[in-house]
Amino acid sequence: MATPKALVMAGVVPPRVDRTALGLGLMVVTVVFFTMIDTSAKWLVTAGLPALQVVFARYAMHFVLALVVFMPQGGPSLFRSQRPKVQFLRSIFLFLSTILNFTALKFLPITVTTTIMFAGPIVVTLLAIPMLGEKVGRHRLVAVCVGFLGVIVVMQPWGLAFHPAMLLNIGALCMASLYFILTRKLAGIESNATSQLWSAGLASACLAPFAMSTWVWPHGAVDWTFFLLIGIFGGTAHILAVAAHRLADASILAPVIYIQIVLAGVSGIIFFDTWPTVWTLGGGAIIIAAGIYIWHRERQLSRTVTPVNIHARGPMNH
Repeated sequence: MATPKALVMAGVVPPRVDRTALGLGLMVVTVVFFTMIDTSAKWLVTAGLPALQVVFARYAMHFVLALVVFMPQGGPSLFRSQRPKVQFLRSIFLFLSTILNFTALKFLPITVTTTIMFAGPIVVTLLAIPMLGEKVGRHRLVAVCVGFLGVIVVMQPWGLAFHPAMLLNIGALCMASLYFILTRKLAGIESNATSQLWSAGLASACLAPFAMSTWVWPHGAVDWTFFLLIGIFGGTAHILAVAAHRLADASILAPVIYIQIVLAGVSGIIFFDTWPTVWTLGGGAIIIAAGIYIWHRERQLSRTVTPVNIHARGPMNH
């Protein structure tokens, strides 16, 4: 019988390093698409399209893409959920987060909204205590406090730079964190296809009446381009993220998301002629440092706990 090494040498099985490199590459593309979602949303809402209509376009196109990708293989049974109540709440939290974030983008630079949303892992760490029964040690609790300090630095509630729309972004952060918690609850229970069809389909159905009642057609070619692509960016990003996690460990992929702050800065300069402020960069650095420390501590703990303890701490999937 051929050994695994021999199979790799013969080209039958790709070497793990190649799979990891491919996974990292897909994750980088995913982050680019996530940045383009926010870029498209900010462009459209500042061009005069209602935020609810932009959110509807984002999820309707995502839903169509999910149908095209998943339905030929799984059929209508993919809509059957093992945990419909959790799926429902998860979907609601996701599109509420998107509504709040897209509304905030009308008033705030993309670098500010992106940086505040980077506090997601910090909020998830806190929510995991009551909702998943996880134990969080003092090191991670200190990192949580430091992370929230970074959010305050970005918001500058003491100065003229503070904008009330930042509170919408905080709401989006909380909704997104609840979405991630419920996603972890469904790990190993629901397929990726079912979760995507539910989240995109439910958002489309709920938002359609409101979007249609205040519908505004895009005007120029750029408006139409962003309007048609925003859902494709969203759907493709989610599909690529899942593919990336199949090729490489989540612990390796997790830090890649932080390149989005650089991409958001570049996008803000190119499309909106806005440069990140020192406060945004400084607060972002604090948030990222806290998030990376929490990731590092969780990675250390995952190597030392027993399988029973891992189960007791709740699902660790993204």
